Amino acid sequence: MNRPRHPDRRSFLQAAAGTIAASGLSTVPVGRARAAPAKTGRFKKAVKYGMVKTDGSMLEKFKLLKSLGFDGVELNSPNSLSRDDVLRARDASGLAVHGVVYSINWSAPFSKVAPLSSPDAGVRKKAVAALETALADSKAYGGSSVLVVPGKVTKEESYDQVYQRSREAIGQAVEAAEKLDIHILIENVWNNFLLSPLEAADYVDAFGSRKVGWYFDVGNVVRYGWPEQWIRILGRRIKKLDIKEYSRDKQFNEGTGKGFGVKLLEGDCDWPTVMAELGKIDFDGWGTAEVSGGGEKRLRDISERMDRILAS
Repeated sequence: MNRPRHPDRRSFLQAAAGTIAASGLSTVPVGRARAAPAKTGRFKKAVKYGMVKTDGSMLEKFKLLKSLGFDGVELNSPNSLSRDDVLRARDASGLAVHGVVYSINWSAPFSKVAPLSSPDAGVRKKAVAALETALADSKAYGGSSVLVVPGKVTKEESYDQVYQRSREAIGQAVEAAEKLDIHILIENVWNNFLLSPLEAADYVDAFGSRKVGWYFDVGNVVRYGWPEQWIRILGRRIKKLDIKEYSRDKQFNEGTGKGFGVKLLEGDCDWPTVMAELGKIDFDGWGTAEVSGGGEKRLRDISERMDRILAS
């Protein structure tokens, strides 16, 4: 009785490899698992410039970020930086400066009222001028936005006052934003203001300008809500993201501010659901880490964790 001929092992593997190649797949060496490729197109990775805690020039810091896989960086404005220095660092490193943070809000302790909602008309006038400077800086850097915190509600400064004053002040800068083609993006922070996505949407829409949108901070919402709900409701008003984590366990057991004391992917942000909702609104903008920074090792870890978020 003749036995059927079995192909030798080499012939079998060659045939199998050909079949796999024809199907558009690739072989993986035995015993070596391949990590799933990061999904792309839902945000580009960046960090706040102040997170880079290394010695050296701006150019050296930009090159480091680029080598670690970041696509861009966000600066503060107004600032004391030389625009020429920023542009040289940008061009020599290939790292984009995708926008700026309107920094005058943080020139005083956060417990004080942000200048854009100040009860003093003179202060508000200076704040608007500073916002226009930030818009011009973002344009000069090749960016597309200015992140703005509109105000802070306190016992002394009521909700309706902050709403009216901040709307009026930001409204004065809208013409400049439209002329420069730079977005004014309102961010959700712990300022006792714009506490729901429905109100946030109305606040943005009331400006009647496509150059006013939302800069959504994912981690900031977890204390009192669910990020995916904000994304669904705000929809395409969301132009950029702050990537941050928050732990409800730490919030309840150690104190409210301690909730931020976890690394990305180790808190209560439901990143797969967040990414799914971003996909539904076709989001493909910038995601900027806003966490504690550090040296090369820390920044590398942040970059890798952001890749895992993208792949979720």
